[in-house]
Amino acid sequence: MKRVVLIYNPGAGDGSFTTDLEQVIAAFAEKEMLLVPIRLGAPITLDRVFTDSELKNCCKIIVAGGDGTINAVVNAMVKHDMQTPLAIFPTGTANDIASYLRIPADLESMIHVATDDHLSKMDVGIAAATAPATAATAPATAATTPATAARCFVNVLAIGMLVDISQRTDPAVKNTLGLGAYYLRGLAEIPFARPTPLRLISEDRTIESSSSAVLVMNGRQAGGFAKIAPYSEMEDGLLDVVFFHKLILPVMLPVLLAILAGQHPKDKRVEYFKTSKLRIEPIGDIVVNTDFDGERGDPLPLDIGVLPGRILVHTPKIDEFQ
Repeated sequence: MKRVVLIYNPGAGDGSFTTDLEQVIAAFAEKEMLLVPIRLGAPITLDRVFTDSELKNCCKIIVAGGDGTINAVVNAMVKHDMQTPLAIFPTGTANDIASYLRIPADLESMIHVATDDHLSKMDVGIAAATAPATAATAPATAATTPATAARCFVNVLAIGMLVDISQRTDPAVKNTLGLGAYYLRGLAEIPFARPTPLRLISEDRTIESSSSAVLVMNGRQAGGFAKIAPYSEMEDGLLDVVFFHKLILPVMLPVLLAILAGQHPKDKRVEYFKTSKLRIEPIGDIVVNTDFDGERGDPLPLDIGVLPGRILVHTPKIDEFQ
């Protein structure tokens, strides 16, 4: 029988996926596939999982969890040079990655997509911490940095107010209220938001400005905002950069409404461009934290690149689930 490894996060979303395990195992057995479930949590770490010889013999890897769990699995796959196809069971809160890939949220459809053979190539962003540079310095090629010295993101690398919202949202509240927790936290953070002086260096431009938020997008939505990178494609070999200049309180509502409509790239307070290489560094002696797919990332400065088509991922056929 073909072996399939299922890596699941029991704490993702409302934690209900564990009750579905028997149904999932039975569904794969009907397809003559042996499902091996691996529950994440101490002492089981992804490094231990990916150094197990049994994993190298599997025909596919399934990750059940939210964007943070997918991020961790993809990082492990890149680090250990795994080329095995990946299937996603979106059981987290926002599930931005799965939404872009059109993976449905009901269990039966998830199983259908994971057991089918329709595969798509998915880019992966990669960022490496480096020493500070000057504005005249060309961006380093983070995509060529050894995987052990860098960290991947699948959907978004975020800086600024959105990072504060994500990292300060109580996990218990998030699991209870879902996306509403982010929105409530966002409303609480707006009066205290402080812009950050940043320098961005890409292949064709340099930006030096105080910023309320920067998003380096591989996907199209973040935190449930479906059109925050309306022109992004996960398979074009490029990253979409959304740079919000300093936003004062009176203009935040119009900008937010523009984001909801996907019209913010036309706003003069926003810079939107595509690139395959990017360097972001703070201006001045300050610590600037980042967020990778909803999880705490490395502080700036960072050299950022893309691994084109790095992950083969199970996706629905174009005419499915319409």
